[in-house]
Amino acid sequence: MAEKTSHDASAAQTTVRLDEVDRKILSLLQRDASLSLDQIADRVGASKTPVWNRIRKLREAGVIRRQVAILDPEALGLEACFFVLIRTSEHDKEWAARFLQALRERPEVIEAHRLAGDIDYILKVQVRNARAYDRFYQSLIGDVKIHNVTALLSMEEIKSTSALPIPEIGR
Repeated sequence: MAEKTSHDASAAQTTVRLDEVDRKILSLLQRDASLSLDQIADRVGASKTPVWNRIRKLREAGVIRRQVAILDPEALGLEACFFVLIRTSEHDKEWAARFLQALRERPEVIEAHRLAGDIDYILKVQVRNARAYDRFYQSLIGDVKIHNVTALLSMEEIKSTSALPIPEIGR
């Protein structure tokens, strides 16, 4: 059963200890969150009530953040995926707050990460085409001062998943 444990009290990190049934439930939900409780219980070899309680505890522990539908970008006409590398000469709180707000206001940004190393940020931007990307770019640099931007067009998506590897018991 899911149970929170603290591995590093100084860093205040908590990890959830999962048993084999929890791992099976999570694997099933990652592949298809629309499965009914009956289907999940049947596939993990347990009854509905204990499975429901486990799912509830996994949600409460923050292991399951949310359940969403994964849409096909091409079906929506969003055929261009750009990875945008951003370098900034600004590193103060005010700039970071403006930058974060600018990203939150732009639905084209589907992922954003702050990085260690030469590049400060990487964005994943999904748009219709190069013109749409340019509009996004012009709008972003109009709102926030950016030192250098490099846009890389993805030619082909080779792997895309939202499923995380679930650590095995004892690891």
